[in-house]
Amino acid sequence: MKESKPKQFSSFLKRWFISTILISVVTFLQFYWSMGSFSDRISSGCTDCSFFEDAVSVSLITGGFLSIVFSLLFFVKKIFLKASVEFLLLIFVWLFWNYTLFVDRESSWSTYDFSSEIQYTVSLSFLPVTVLACWSVIIFHYQEIKVRFVS
Repeated sequence: MKESKPKQFSSFLKRWFISTILISVVTFLQFYWSMGSFSDRISSGCTDCSFFEDAVSVSLITGGFLSIVFSLLFFVKKIFLKASVEFLLLIFVWLFWNYTLFVDRESSWSTYDFSSEIQYTVSLSFLPVTVLACWSVIIFHYQEIKVRFVS
């Protein structure tokens, strides 16, 4: 029996809200784990902004954006494809934010070239981004994994 439209919509909103919260929290953790060493540095773009404010705003933006994108992937039936795309999106978005934070709080005050900025960002971000992206994708698909591999 098919669910009614209002029930489907409320189910979608519930999934989207939970996804947004989860992505926001994990993004915040990733930000502090990988770029926390720059938390005491002054931002070149906003001298009054704290690292915490930057982390919260980036986390909320990322949570909302990726939740919408992941919701669009809901219709993809192949779990491996869907999980791979989500994993790669998390990695690329987090690396982008880490790079912008590095440029804002470290590189802009010094003499880094572009390749050094990328290299430094990736070296700081590799472990946190990889671990938390894997963990997030597993949490997103826990029910599907449980049904498919445990049963």
